Amino acid sequence: MTAATPFGPREFQLVLLRRMADHQPALVEDARHELSATLAEMREANRRWQAMVRAPRSRGALRRYRSVLGEPESSLRRTVGDLECDALLWPVPLWPELRFEVMAGPGGAVWNEWLVRAPGAAAPALRGVGDLRPWSCTVDEVARAFAPARPMEGSAPTRWALAITAPATAGGSGPATAPAVGEPYVAEFTWGLFQRLLPR
Repeated sequence: MTAATPFGPREFQLVLLRRMADHQPALVEDARHELSATLAEMREANRRWQAMVRAPRSRGALRRYRSVLGEPESSLRRTVGDLECDALLWPVPLWPELRFEVMAGPGGAVWNEWLVRAPGAAAPALRGVGDLRPWSCTVDEVARAFAPARPMEGSAPTRWALAITAPATAGGSGPATAPAVGEPYVAEFTWGLFQRLLPR
């Protein structure tokens, strides 16, 4: 990939993968091969994206997403507190059941940008922490399943974390040794997609 190569949805997916590689290198490697991309292409896509974000005359974040991803597949009106915003959704071929969501407030200011479940797609059953598998669920899904989850500061930009507690139905279909009910954990996410679970 060179500077003259158009920066489109494929390159944007490589940017998403680059951020996830720290926690799930094996999954990222498989996804990179699915995109028929080299490591050098992934690094270059990330470099170009960062250059676009940091450019002194950078177009606004919403215009940047439209330029890279095209027109959104759908747009939904949402209310957050006392304010209304638009949720713009784009398909992400690597994750067919997800959409990349950009929440834009008045004047086009971007409030949030992450992966969410596609409208109408079935969410995974999260009965216990054993059901939390990398890339299987989103921030919103984990927050609902483990309410009251407490948002925590992520370790880097595009990363989120939730403090959760193993519920009474702590088993799930994960490890044979079920965690103790009430055991605290931190669920970590990159671009809104679950990456790993850590003891707290």
